[in-house]
Amino acid sequence: MNLEHFLKNEAPSWMSKSGTDADIVISTRIRLARNLEGYKFPRVSSEQEAKHVDNVVTNALLNIKKGERNFSHFTIKEMPALQRQVLVEKHLISPLLAKKEKSASVVLSNDESISVMVNEEDHLRIQCLSPGFQLFETYEIADQLDSYLEKHLPYAFNETFGYLTCCPTNVGTGLRASVMMHLPALTMSNQMKVITQMLTRLGMVVRGIYGEGSENLGNMYQISNQVTLGKSEQEILEDLQNVVSQIIQNERNARGSLMKQAPIALEDRIQRALGTLKYARIMTSDEAATCLSNVRLGVDLGLIKGIPISILNECMIFIQQGFVQQYAGTTLQATERDLFRAKLLREKLNVENQNSKEKGEEKYDV
Repeated sequence: MNLEHFLKNEAPSWMSKSGTDADIVISTRIRLARNLEGYKFPRVSSEQEAKHVDNVVTNALLNIKKGERNFSHFTIKEMPALQRQVLVEKHLISPLLAKKEKSASVVLSNDESISVMVNEEDHLRIQCLSPGFQLFETYEIADQLDSYLEKHLPYAFNETFGYLTCCPTNVGTGLRASVMMHLPALTMSNQMKVITQMLTRLGMVVRGIYGEGSENLGNMYQISNQVTLGKSEQEILEDLQNVVSQIIQNERNARGSLMKQAPIALEDRIQRALGTLKYARIMTSDEAATCLSNVRLGVDLGLIKGIPISILNECMIFIQQGFVQQYAGTTLQATERDLFRAKLLREKLNVENQNSKEKGEEKYDV
């Protein structure tokens, strides 16, 4: 596949599928950090060493039998900044990898559910993404790919400490499991601060939509483990599974309370958000994310009909700075992005509403 396949103006194909607890859990991500024995970590390696690591890793991946998994390889420094930003916004590469000038690359599966980042913070970052709440299923995919690579690559491993990584917090299993959750009711009822503090005590962390250092956008929170040493992969996954299951129940309870205590105010908030998305001429990314969050809540509660969740997932990607410019086909200033973002959202939601009416589905009211 060429790079244009992964930059096309649509969400990743895995995102269009339905997953478990999809009304609250957007996606599950498994990331494994690995390094090659005998090579310096990427932060201190020479360009020659980085290039050699890149070649060794990508050759191992590209030699996987076709039909089992097809991969494409792309060099980061050969991409314009806008293309890098779009890949970040599609969660295919990290913000750190996007900034790399030394030899670094990404290897992507054709369905965009797997990306292997080469020479990011570690020599390899194996990432697998699935829709909904699928921790163990997603880990199984990552583990199979990891096992294959371990047969062909000399991993840096210590019998006492486990897999050796650049950052000490990743030593051990090298596993970061995270779940992207939509938690509008817990946010509206001011419960997220307490939940965040509780998760910290349990050795977990709450981050924004693009991981460490990123902001909470549209009531989206990334819940992940923070401890990788001293626990097995199974224990890490079970702990996160239990915590996320409890948060899902708390969010559903909070939604029920909002519906019971202030149904008119809640519906007004949701319908105002829908009206803004349908008719606004200028839209910042923050405002768009907030409105999309409210509309998504309305869909989940049955207050809005005729808008597929997959379209709302897609719109959350489309409103980002890089994707707006990619869609427009040109570089845009901040005000121009706000204008084009509003136009894009109007088109997406009105087209979907028209499609629903043509299929005889109940349309939403504004």
